[in-house]
Amino acid sequence: MNHIFSFTQNLIAMVFFYYSLAICTITVFLNFHLLIGFKKIKQLSKQPLIEEPPSLAIIIAVSNEEDDLEKALQSICNINYQNCRVIVINDRSTDRTAEILVNFKLGYPQLNILTINTLPDGWLGKNNALYQGYRNSTEEWLLFTDADIVFHPDAINRALGYAVNNQLDHMTILPDLVSGSALLNSVFATLCIMLMIDMKPWDAKNPKSKSSSGIGAFNLVRRSAYEKIGTHAKIRLRPDDDLQLGMKIKLANLKQDVLAGKGYVCLEWYKSFRQLANGVLKNSFAIADYKLTTAIANVLFILIAIALPMPVMFIFGTTTIRLMAAIMLFCHITYMIIVPPNKWWYALMIPFSGFFIAWIFLRATAITIVRGGIYWRESFYSLKMLKEEN
Repeated sequence: MNHIFSFTQNLIAMVFFYYSLAICTITVFLNFHLLIGFKKIKQLSKQPLIEEPPSLAIIIAVSNEEDDLEKALQSICNINYQNCRVIVINDRSTDRTAEILVNFKLGYPQLNILTINTLPDGWLGKNNALYQGYRNSTEEWLLFTDADIVFHPDAINRALGYAVNNQLDHMTILPDLVSGSALLNSVFATLCIMLMIDMKPWDAKNPKSKSSSGIGAFNLVRRSAYEKIGTHAKIRLRPDDDLQLGMKIKLANLKQDVLAGKGYVCLEWYKSFRQLANGVLKNSFAIADYKLTTAIANVLFILIAIALPMPVMFIFGTTTIRLMAAIMLFCHITYMIIVPPNKWWYALMIPFSGFFIAWIFLRATAITIVRGGIYWRESFYSLKMLKEEN
């Protein structure tokens, strides 16, 4: 009996050691990989202004956005770009959104307001609103953006200059994610690391790479390219429409790239942990293609690879394993120091962030399955309908 117990202990110790070694090696590699990747992404702020700007339609879908709309409109209506129209689609808002838009229209004639009162069958509200914005435009370029984005006056000018000079069909910008909560910012930092590892945005411009990039805060697309991929009509029931747009651009062998928008494109993504948890309800299961096994695998991966390693290794590990955990922590701290606007101590919050992200993904999956679908903008979409689109 003692022999069996001793064998089991040794087996567990061996598995724990090699698990720790694997996680430590992967962590070191990924941190260097991310740092090298980020160095490949050019800064929007360093791009030149364009002298002959092409025609541009800035398309914004809004729905009950009274809290953020005025600030966003102030920035978008005062950009350094003359050859453009701003098309705001009011998608069935019931708050002061319509009143705010009317007041802004008085001072900014370039602001065009469309109002949607009824949602057509087979469409998500935002996707339909963006599509209607496209249908009411004629411009050469389309910028799909959100109602909570704050732009530097030169941001769009520099972005178009880069897109035109590099003959791009599609370009996205990594926004500055800001929040009044330092703890929430630390969670954003971990979430961004996860997204960057998955998306590899620095490889989006490589035609041989499968990597693509689509970001709701800034999806700039040439009209001809947007029409070639079938417009939003091809992704009318995808909650992750921004990601899908980027993927379809890449699959169509069109040219895309990504810039970093530090100081030029700012987004207060969510203002509280409750907002973050509720905000991902609509798209967490979509990321897993509505497959329960994939969703569970994603949660387990987050726990095993992000949330658990450092705490378990520091608490239960041998001296060697604790040294591995310290190396991991050092790599995380180095990454946070080098990549703005992160703070060094965000590295200490990675386990907490991992547990929280795993929980909100699991919660979103469970709620979606129990409900049999998702609610978005006061409308319900069944899983059957969403899977058919997928």
